[in-house]
Amino acid sequence: MNTLIYLIPIALFLGAVGLVAFLWALKSGQYEDLEGASWRVLDDGDGKPEKK
Repeated sequence: MNTLIYLIPIALFLGAVGLVAFLWALKSGQYEDLEGASWRVLDDGDGKPEKK
């Protein structure tokens, strides 16, 4: 029972940290371009057109 005295505040603190991180990600625009990441995966990144 004594461990609950330590575990409950730790769990509340970690939950608050997670919530703050999520809200910060929303505010900074991390979820604005959901399709861009999927297209960047397919891009080879050299910027040169393919030679046929």
